Amino acid sequence: MDKVLGQLSQMAADKKTENKKFFAKLKKKPPKNLDYIMQELHEAEFEQTDCLTCANCCKTTGPLFTNVDIERIAKHLRLKPQQFIDTYLRIDEENDYVLQKVPCAFLGPNNYCSIYEVRPKACREFPHTDRKKFQQISHLTIKNVAICPAAFNIVEEMKKRIPV
Repeated sequence: MDKVLGQLSQMAADKKTENKKFFAKLKKKPPKNLDYIMQELHEAEFEQTDCLTCANCCKTTGPLFTNVDIERIAKHLRLKPQQFIDTYLRIDEENDYVLQKVPCAFLGPNNYCSIYEVRPKACREFPHTDRKKFQQISHLTIKNVAICPAAFNIVEEMKKRIPV
């Protein structure tokens, strides 16, 4: 996995222009069955991808934390929401709560998440490749292919399956 992660950033950069063109066309005329195709591609990829061998998302980026996430995680950690915010979060340039630093403080050396059962919504849904109306998040997907080998593979398979 380390070899794949070492090459992922460059592979994503090499495909960025191609991916932008593909997603621009997809956004203009998405196939009626796009959500079904994306669900299928997502499930097929994650049958062969074990996130615990990678955890690159947790090591290199941080999720957005909603107020609901903060309440739930703080309760789980037996902290007041403000204590959780002060200890782990900061407000970014878009006025969202994000981690103070990466890798994520909740990521263990074995790539297990210590708050997995109460993790933020953004973590539960990452890399967002099975999201409904997928064509609406192309900007996010283009970023995620540089972080997540599974997202990279899903986009490459999409380009084979969906003529634009």
